[in-house]
Amino acid sequence: MVTKKPDATRRSERSRRAILASTRELIVELGYAKVSIDAIAARAGVGKQTIYRWWPNKGAVVFDSVLELSADPSGAVAALPDTGDLAADLRLVMRATVAEFADPAFEAPIRALNTEIANDPDLATLYRERLAAPVDEAKKDRLRSAQRAGQLDADADLDLVLEVLYAPLYQRWLLRTGPLTESYADALVAAALKAFGAS
Repeated sequence: MVTKKPDATRRSERSRRAILASTRELIVELGYAKVSIDAIAARAGVGKQTIYRWWPNKGAVVFDSVLELSADPSGAVAALPDTGDLAADLRLVMRATVAEFADPAFEAPIRALNTEIANDPDLATLYRERLAAPVDEAKKDRLRSAQRAGQLDADADLDLVLEVLYAPLYQRWLLRTGPLTESYADALVAAALKAFGAS
């Protein structure tokens, strides 16, 4: 009788996914400061050495756990909707962003990641290269389409357009200065289009 060897690749992928899911769960349950590599390993059912084989520290594990929430399984960044109506498309995207930041399963890990980024320049670089830059490029692709259609000022600085859209939202979320609502998302879209819409 031939016994099949266990598939090490599948086992490794199961362990990796368990580690990332456990990291998110523990951050929601305990808060970032109380989460340790030991706790993640115990929850995921793996040894600490398994975690350290793939990640150098807790911040890197948190980053990958957030990245898994933010990208599709292939690692590609989804394109923004392009219905031909820039205002409607931006409202849809900004409302989805508000909903994401209100979801504890997303909000707690991303807040933890922001804490780590503030104190770890290497992690900040990794975040920009692997998540922020590709997502921003997808957003700018949609804005370029709007420029070609005459819905956005052809000379608009697209980085500045994104900052006007997103920076107030992030500040309100980060400092907890007010609710993140659909009406707030719509107001940000209206302000950005007032500033940068084609005249």
